[in-house]
Amino acid sequence: MLAVGVSAVACKKAPAAQAATTQSGTPAATTAAAPSTPPKPVPAQLPDVVARVNGEDVKKADFERMIKTIEARAGQPIPPERRDEILRGALDQLIVYKLLAQECKTRGLAATDADVDAKLAELKKQFPTEDAFSKALQERGLTLDGLKSDARTDLSVSKLMDTEVASAAGPSDAEAQDFYAKNPDKFKQEEQVRASHILIRVDEKADAATKKKAKDEIESVLKQARAGADFATLAREHSQDGSAAQGGDLNYFTREQMVPAFSNAAFALKPGQISDVVTTQFGYHIIKVTEHKPARVVPFEEASAKIKEFLGEQKKQQHADAFIDGLKKKSKIEVLI
Repeated sequence: MLAVGVSAVACKKAPAAQAATTQSGTPAATTAAAPSTPPKPVPAQLPDVVARVNGEDVKKADFERMIKTIEARAGQPIPPERRDEILRGALDQLIVYKLLAQECKTRGLAATDADVDAKLAELKKQFPTEDAFSKALQERGLTLDGLKSDARTDLSVSKLMDTEVASAAGPSDAEAQDFYAKNPDKFKQEEQVRASHILIRVDEKADAATKKKAKDEIESVLKQARAGADFATLAREHSQDGSAAQGGDLNYFTREQMVPAFSNAAFALKPGQISDVVTTQFGYHIIKVTEHKPARVVPFEEASAKIKEFLGEQKKQQHADAFIDGLKKKSKIEVLI
């Protein structure tokens, strides 16, 4: 919202996502296929007004702020080969947002001062200091009053969309069972283990002395682990990767998620066993397996709640799409680029 005030719910106008599943057999949304028709080129030089919605301007400044936000979130400039696609999508989101804001005014929906103040307080928490917050506003060409106005509109649009999608009917048991029956591959769960490890890093190209020092250290830790020392404590004290803070715990993983040498060692262990020293391109590891799950098909009874949640969100999305399409059809929208 700091960049342009575009609400996530205002961006719900998107192609329906396909269903997929996670390792827990939970349906998940995947990215929709790219459109087959190339988007209309966006000119390099933009006019001050890029579109009009029912006579109300969509300004170049707002459009450019939105593009900066997209680039900031991606951590890189928009790729030239995708410029037209991304900019056209961003412009459509701004147009939809303008339509929704206008509908809020028509219905008399408005956020309260208390809601706006709470939202601003939430935004400020994302910055270490008040100065950092002010600097972010300045960099994005915003004033505090402008941000408050954006927040008020944003919250009103959220209220509007929440009201609209609340009327969408939830999925039935029969619909959930039908989805399960028609998507068997989505509920296949690969063999998994849950393991912890301790890593002593060493570069593959390191000299023999450096490698020996690292190998001696991991072997000393292995000796302590096999003598009964707490593995999690050893990981916190010695491991040289991000899992150290969690006592070396890597949670569940499949064979394909780890490099072959690591996977081969981990999947050969029984729960409670500790590996010998395992060498990978990252260095030297010792691994302790805590649980082993064989491959299986997640039963409907276990997956049904998540299926219903997924189908419910899908229905809300469809309801939101239909609502926005209706607003577009009864509005005068002029795209000026």
